[in-house]
This record gives sequence, structure tokens and C-alpha cells, in this order.
Amino acid sequence: MAKDASFDIVSMVDMQEVDNAYQQASREISQRYDLKGTGVNIELSKGDALFTVNAPADFVSKQVIDVLTGKLLKRGVDAKAVSWDAPQAASGGSVRVLGHIVEGIDQVTAKKINKDIKDQKLKVKVTIEADKLRVTSASKDTLQTVIQFLRNQDYGQPLQFTNYR
Repeated sequence: MAKDASFDIVSMVDMQEVDNAYQQASREISQRYDLKGTGVNIELSKGDALFTVNAPADFVSKQVIDVLTGKLLKRGVDAKAVSWDAPQAASGGSVRVLGHIVEGIDQVTAKKINKDIKDQKLKVKVTIEADKLRVTSASKDTLQTVIQFLRNQDYGQPLQFTNYR
């Protein structure tokens, strides 16, 4: 029997690129004439994988998020990698918005991906392993079909395909 081919479906974010984008966005915000002196600031907690945007108003926080998202995209980090919460009222009439950096595939999303692959009626075996999925098949062409199918789907977070063998 021939050896089965496989690949892993993961969701990873390069935290160094996130940090670089954060530094660039902070620098731009401190220099932009429409944001300078407004009390806007961004914080990045690497340990918690969390952005905190403090702004005097909701529309200003959206401008800051747009700047940060643009910097992330230029650094090669998918915009779906950050999940933004709704704006919360903070002290002094300001607004705080939290952005969670999404890493790993949670169980609900993993089960949805598994179900979608099974609905394609392809001869593949999908195994959920912690925060990734392993797809195995005897045919590499079938694996390529699965990868192409998943690239056309939206699961609310970026997916990468690794360990293809």
C-alpha cells in the first residue's frame, strides 16, 4: 500500500510582524496632523495577544484601527487575524476598543471545517489535533482539491496549509 499524503490546516500569526506593524502605526499616529494631540494611543500586549486602542471618540478609534489594519496588511498579516470588540466607554468620555489576535483554530471552527470537508464527499480523513487539523488522503490531487476548496471559504480567521507531504 502506498503511503498516504497529508497536510495540516493551522491558523498562525507572526507576532514579530504584528509588533513591527504596531510600531509603525504608533509612529504614524503620533505624526498625523488629524490625530496629533488628541490623546489617542495604541497598546500591544504580546503575552495576551491583545491590542488596546484608546481614543476620545468612536470615529477616531475607527481611524486608528484603519491605520493599524493597513500597517498589518503591508507587513503580510491578514486583517482577519485581529478580531475587534465593540467600542466601550472609558474614563473622561473616551472610548476603548480591544483587538484580539486570533491564533489557533478553536473547536467550533475546527468542527465546522471538518463538516465542510466531509460534505465535499472526497476520499480524505480529517483529524482534529488540539488547535490544528490534519487532512490525509492516498491522492495528492484530492488534497489539492481540499486546499482549493478551503481557500474559497471564510471561517473568520486566516488559514495556512503546512506540512504538505
